[in-house]
Amino acid sequence: MPLPSEPLRKLGFLTIGLFDEADPRRGHESTLEIIELGERLGFDSAWVRHRHLQYGISSPVAVLAAASQRTTRIELGTAVMPLGWENPLRLAEDLATVDILSGGRLNPGISVGPPMHYDQVKQALYPDTADAEDFGYDRVERLLDFVRGKPATDFSGVEGFEVFSDQVQPHAPGLGNRMWYGGGSLRSAQWAGEHAMNLLTSSVVKAEESEDFAEIQLSHVRAFRAHHPDGDRARVSQGLVVIPTDSASPEQRAKYEAYAEPRMPRTAAPQGPGRLMFAPDLVGTSAEITERLHSHAAFREIDEVAFALPFTFEHEDYVQILTDIATVLGPALGWQPSTQRG
Repeated sequence: MPLPSEPLRKLGFLTIGLFDEADPRRGHESTLEIIELGERLGFDSAWVRHRHLQYGISSPVAVLAAASQRTTRIELGTAVMPLGWENPLRLAEDLATVDILSGGRLNPGISVGPPMHYDQVKQALYPDTADAEDFGYDRVERLLDFVRGKPATDFSGVEGFEVFSDQVQPHAPGLGNRMWYGGGSLRSAQWAGEHAMNLLTSSVVKAEESEDFAEIQLSHVRAFRAHHPDGDRARVSQGLVVIPTDSASPEQRAKYEAYAEPRMPRTAAPQGPGRLMFAPDLVGTSAEITERLHSHAAFREIDEVAFALPFTFEHEDYVQILTDIATVLGPALGWQPSTQRG
C-alpha cells in the first residue's frame, strides 16, 4: 500500500536543554548526551532551542561547539536564535568557527523581532543604542552577507606583522546554504524564499488566511517555495511536538497525556492579539501518530522534520521518545536511519 505522502528523507529532533539553577552542568551534559544518542540512533539532525535569562540553553553556539567534538555525523542546528540578541558580525564569526570545527555540519536557524521583554532588558543589552536598534529583516541580511563571504570592511592586507582580511574569518564554505529562517507568517516564509534561505516551520503560526493550522502551515510552505530560486526543491523542515508511547511505561504514558491535555484548548482557535495558532501535541503509538501525520496537509508536502521534545520531561523520558521515533515512527513514515544508508 503506497504511503499517503512522500517518504520522510531527513529526521531530526529539537530540545530546549533545561537545567537546574543549582546544577547547570548536569542539564547541559544531559543535552549533549541526548545529541550523542541521536547520532547512534541514526537521526539526521539535532537542534537546540534558545532561551535568554531562563533555565534553558542561552548559548546554543557554544553547546553545539561541544556537541561537534562528541559526534561525527549528525547535523547540528539552532531552532531558533532570536537575532535581536546578537551582533550579526560577531555571530557570523562564531557560526563559521563552529561549522569548521564540526566539519560542515552546522545548520543555524534564526528569527527576527525585538528581544522578549525588551523594555525590561534593553538597558542591559543595548544601553547606548536601545532606541536605534533595527530588529527587522535587514539584520538577517547583514548576517547572511557576512556568512556568505561579502566584505565586512574596506580594509585588508598587512599592517606591521599582522595580516587582515576584509571577510569574516574563518570562512566556512557551504554554511551560507545551510542558513534557516524560523517563520510563522506568510510574509516571513516569502522573505526567506526570496533570500535563498531554508525554512523552519514550527508548532506556532499566525492565523492570517485561515484558522486551520495545517492549512496555514501548508500555505507557508508553498509561498516559500514559490519565491525560492530552487522552487519545489527548496528545503523545508516541519516542527511539531511528537511523543510516541510504544515502549513507554504506564507512568510515562500518564505523564505524557497529562502534559498534552492542558495544552490542547489553545489549539482550537487563534490566541491573543497576534492571532497565534498552536499545533496539537501528537501523543500515542507510532501507528496512531503516523496516521495523523499522513492526514496533515503540510506534512504531505515536506520530506524533512525536526520533531520537538517537550520542555519539562526527564532524561530517561527523552531516551524513550527518541528511541521510539528512530526505531518505530521514523520507519513507519518511510525514513531510513543514516547508519543504514550507503
